[in-house]
Amino acid sequence: MRSSLPPRLHTLVVGLAGAGAVIAVWWLAAATVGGHYRVPTPAEVVRAVGDNGLGWYRQIFWPTLREALIGFAYGVVVALVLAAVVFVVPALESVVMQIAVVTYCIPLVAIAPVLIAINPTPVEGSPLRTAVELAALSVVFTTVVGAVVGFKSADAASLDVVRVYGGGRLQQLVRVRLVAAVPALVNALQIAAPAAWLGALLGEFFDLRLTNCVANALYQSQQRGDIGTAWSIGIGCALVSGVGYALFGLLGRVVTPWAKGVAA
Repeated sequence: MRSSLPPRLHTLVVGLAGAGAVIAVWWLAAATVGGHYRVPTPAEVVRAVGDNGLGWYRQIFWPTLREALIGFAYGVVVALVLAAVVFVVPALESVVMQIAVVTYCIPLVAIAPVLIAINPTPVEGSPLRTAVELAALSVVFTTVVGAVVGFKSADAASLDVVRVYGGGRLQQLVRVRLVAAVPALVNALQIAAPAAWLGALLGEFFDLRLTNCVANALYQSQQRGDIGTAWSIGIGCALVSGVGYALFGLLGRVVTPWAKGVAA
């Protein structure tokens, strides 16, 4: 049966209903079989948030978010440069794609100890370089693939116009391919944003030399057996990733309405 609600309101209602169903199942499981596995109820998680205070969560989440944002920016710049090289120097396409694949295939658990060994001792209050580098590494492959796919979607007639007026591959890239690549690139960044957060979080887990960060707070709560706080931090991480994903989705709707079939 088709809903009589407006599409956006229908989506909101369905989302809220889904969230309510998840919370209900979680509560039921925690109150029954989950107790054996130390699964807290939603009320216990909310109580932990109240006990810790929102200020404490801001204090531990901001350093990790800053590392993720810095790594995200570095990774995107590197990926765009690599993707641009493919079209300025086509002979290097296989080399560039191999580099992108290598960044994706290298296990973070293997490269993290190497980064910890070569990076200087972190200073409290400064971004953790290991976290920044793993965040950057986590977004390169996705962004390179999205940018290359977007560049290749450029209209052939527009490329011919640039060529007729004396423009080379670089002019085609700047004037035509960059615009054509925006929808695919935004979609790639939508996936890269949560990946950058995960990379920064893993970097902190491997390099536990900073006390004021998400990974250290999560580790300490686990050591104390404070399950409510551990779950609240985990849920907070999921929310941060979800917000990053949603923001780029919204950006795609605003910047590239034609890609969604919406009138500009």
